[in-house]
Amino acid sequence: MCLASIAMEKMLSMQIIDFGSAAPEISESRPQADRVLSGDPITTVKNFFSDASHGFHAGVWRSTAGRWRVSYSEHEFCHVTSGRVRIENQQGRWEFGPGQSFVVPAGFEGTWEVLEPMSKLYVIFEPARAGHGTKDSLQDLCAPT
Repeated sequence: MCLASIAMEKMLSMQIIDFGSAAPEISESRPQADRVLSGDPITTVKNFFSDASHGFHAGVWRSTAGRWRVSYSEHEFCHVTSGRVRIENQQGRWEFGPGQSFVVPAGFEGTWEVLEPMSKLYVIFEPARAGHGTKDSLQDLCAPT
């Protein structure tokens, strides 16, 4: 890493990130085909912030309707801004809609079903990544897998 990029990372990390005016990193994808249980969900991630360790992220996630299996390695805080989602595993079933917030803990395995096109604000903390300086696909972290 060159000195200029270290200085830039330090400068960026001290700035307030305004989701209303910042230019996010945008990616679009589908859950892996072998995880999809129904529909043809398309997810869009607008990541507004990733820390230097690439273990902490914040942004906006959108998805069309569909149902797929998920396995979380990260902790994720979600605040639904539109649409509806149903999350299920052996311990329970939860539904969330606009204005509701929840946390999916690392280690959660189950299904994620977008009942109607939805949007959420997310904050992700990936404990295994924090401090390691490696970066896999942000889409992999932001879209329930």
